[in-house]
Amino acid sequence: MLTLFHTIVYQPIYNVLIFFYNVLPWQDFGIAIIITTLLVKAVMIPLSRHQIRSQQQLQKVQPQIKEIQQKYKNDKERQTRELMAFYKKNRVNPFSGCLPLIVQLIVLIAIYRILFNLSQAGLVVTGADLYSFVANPGGVNHLFLGIVDLSMPSRTFAILAALAQYYQTKMLMDTQRQKKEAAQKEEKERDTKTGGGQKEPDFAAIMTKQMLYIGPVLTLVIGFTFAAGLSLYWLVSTIFMIAQQWYIKKTTLEESK
Repeated sequence: MLTLFHTIVYQPIYNVLIFFYNVLPWQDFGIAIIITTLLVKAVMIPLSRHQIRSQQQLQKVQPQIKEIQQKYKNDKERQTRELMAFYKKNRVNPFSGCLPLIVQLIVLIAIYRILFNLSQAGLVVTGADLYSFVANPGGVNHLFLGIVDLSMPSRTFAILAALAQYYQTKMLMDTQRQKKEAAQKEEKERDTKTGGGQKEPDFAAIMTKQMLYIGPVLTLVIGFTFAAGLSLYWLVSTIFMIAQQWYIKKTTLEESK
């Protein structure tokens, strides 16, 4: 498994990072990280689109899902079977949105390992991990813009990354809340007709609210602990996601007019 991770994830990112470092006239490792991050996020756009479509499909059928949960609330085994059958019939996968998060975590681990290994090697590039067409620059300049030491933790980058993470999650919550308004209105009307009843908790909403604070705190802890290059990657990655969410929201609003 480690060999597979090294060959498929670690080594390609390592080579892309060193390639950009080589071709930049000022050989700034921080800028190389930024360009590599944008490239990785661009490659992941199809996965992100799939995640968004899955979330939208899941949101559309939330009233029916809650209806099944309410109907079989006293029989959890039957409730699970009915939900699985419903997902299959409507071609909805409640777990499909996890794939981009898993891929992002794998890339984050690869970036961390690259920066850690470079630091342990005295910021000397490992020639054995380079492809034949990527030149070995030898030592790497670890200063970003000649100021920030990317091999050491940076509180500034950690705080900026945490704030960006908070804003991105808050933006996602606002979008989800807007999409739920129509479904909630329909649900209230149905409850009025049927006499209501005890509602099942919305675990997706609960989890998102928790991540609003858990995500930034974890980002802060990681940023205060590990090399600043990791925080720089996370900051640029989050800003890219914010821009992507804004674009999707704008496009959706224009299509609905």
